[in-house]
Amino acid sequence: MERRNKIIYWVATALLSFGMLASGTQQIIQNKEMADMITHLGYPLYFIRIIGVWKILGVVAILMPKFKLVKEWAYAGFFFTMTGALVSHLACGDYGIKEMAGPIMQTLFIILSWYFRPSDRKIVSVN
Repeated sequence: MERRNKIIYWVATALLSFGMLASGTQQIIQNKEMADMITHLGYPLYFIRIIGVWKILGVVAILMPKFKLVKEWAYAGFFFTMTGALVSHLACGDYGIKEMAGPIMQTLFIILSWYFRPSDRKIVSVN
């Protein structure tokens, strides 16, 4: 069981990290497709650079050993960002697979990575 959990954790974490690094990089350089999508959703262009930087820093936090509290914040930030993206697309009437797949899959990877993370990456409650 322990081996299976580690495999699930590392696969989910790798997919999460790849997706966040790729989209974060596109957001920082303001890729045309990303810029068009963000303006379509009603957000200002400067917003994507901020989110892009935070995504990359979040990946660093999740992959680094130690800093358990920072990891929890990174997972929370990723979860809020991806569910926010999903709600934004729904609110704008973007019901297509292209618009929905990314946020849904990334949210799934976030949940799996967080749930199956090894005990040395978890905050242990004293109570």
